[in-house]
Amino acid sequence: MLSKSRYTTYCQCPKALWLKTFKPEVAAPADETRFEIGNQVGDLAMGLFGDFVEVTINKEDGLPDLPAMIDKTTQCIADGIENIAEASFSWNGNYCAVDILHKTADGWAIYEVKSSTGSDDPKKNTRGILQKYAYDIAYQKYVLDNCGLHVTGTYLVRLNSAYVRGEQLDMKRLFHITDMAELVAEEYEVIAAKVKAAQAILGEKDEPALAIGPQCKKPYTCGFLDYCRGELPENSVFDLYGTTFAKKVELFKAGKVSLSDLEPDDARNLIQEIQLSTYLVGEEIDKGGIAEFLKENIRYPLYFLDFETVQYAIPIFKDSKPYQQIPFQYSLHYIDAEGGELKHKEFLGDGVHDPRRALAEQLVADIPLGACTTVYNKTFECGRLKELAQLYPDLAAHLLDIHDHIVDFLVPFRKGYFYKETMRGSFSIKKVLPALFPDDQELDYHNLKGGVQNGNDAMTVYPKMAEMTPDKRAETRQALLDYCGLDTYAMVKIWEKLMEVSE
Repeated sequence: MLSKSRYTTYCQCPKALWLKTFKPEVAAPADETRFEIGNQVGDLAMGLFGDFVEVTINKEDGLPDLPAMIDKTTQCIADGIENIAEASFSWNGNYCAVDILHKTADGWAIYEVKSSTGSDDPKKNTRGILQKYAYDIAYQKYVLDNCGLHVTGTYLVRLNSAYVRGEQLDMKRLFHITDMAELVAEEYEVIAAKVKAAQAILGEKDEPALAIGPQCKKPYTCGFLDYCRGELPENSVFDLYGTTFAKKVELFKAGKVSLSDLEPDDARNLIQEIQLSTYLVGEEIDKGGIAEFLKENIRYPLYFLDFETVQYAIPIFKDSKPYQQIPFQYSLHYIDAEGGELKHKEFLGDGVHDPRRALAEQLVADIPLGACTTVYNKTFECGRLKELAQLYPDLAAHLLDIHDHIVDFLVPFRKGYFYKETMRGSFSIKKVLPALFPDDQELDYHNLKGGVQNGNDAMTVYPKMAEMTPDKRAETRQALLDYCGLDTYAMVKIWEKLMEVSE
């Protein structure tokens, strides 16, 4: 059957619907953490209007028993249940499960729950942002209307980005509800035709011939994007720095697939010019620019700092918001004086208690006032320092002093002082490090053990530590320490490389 998820996939790209149905193995790996978060938010939202009945029924294989769920929904409606979670309906090959079906005075209201955030800020409720949610809400209304229900309202439920948790979770303030009537009405005008077209796609034996286009990234990055790109060469136009995806698609459709296909006039910024010029020679180094950066910014004692953070969709700590970046760990390599020994300090929370106060206290003890503190991409670390300063006024002066003396090692790369073609137009530390040290196994994140090899891994495993066995917790703790420690050690090596090439 056509479901609401299949329908929304069709709305983005008909080819993606066909691939999702008949060739799912070519999709990028699913983000299991995102699904877990979606389930947590959805489960909590079920009680938004008080008592409810959930109609989810699974078969022995764990898959939903759709006929049983539809029958149970029918019975709940007949029994006058006011709030039905996962209310299930089927009509003419179309199926949908409504997150919350809420009884009103003269009918039923649809509430679609998303784990994203919303607020009363008009900038965060623009037509472009809300449109992507209108597709599946309109589809649900379409199915329910044809099943004979009177739909009196269509609403979007998201986490309230402005909500700050107190001692207890406030359900009414946690969620933000948006009336989607206008956008749903617009989508409703074309939905019958779209449904027919989507069902036709499901009846096709052959994969639709649809080239890469803006739909690959809008409104979401398609899981089949890499598949549809085919066997692109290294250094393709999709590696161009500072270029919109739409512009890359335009170049691709014009037959300019590799950087070698581009003309000098195709470059729109300095980094693109450098990319094109280094395509054959391999690298470009501005020794003077690097030397000036180091002279103006680096002094002793010299510190190398990196935070790891966790984001709870549903805030579990007082004075925190949905998806707020909660720093739970840092690594700090440092050198007291020129030619001095490289030393290391670190902090890691326990995965249970709010780590912010203890982290902030240790950080101000570890970094003296006025010290030169280096990071990689200072926007992130500076943001966390400001948040900690606002949260703990007694530590604010010292935290802001660290903030004010931050030096960003991203700068010389972003300014084009040092570029290697293997960076592929990216200046993330995960791209820069292997480009500068291609054969150094000590700096290869893939060699880290314990299942923590990137920031997403760290963010995922940290909240689970509380439920682990002692042995597993100790293993995970060491994996987190090793990963974050490598981040700051990598910065040390990058600093040394900059010193070396600037001579």
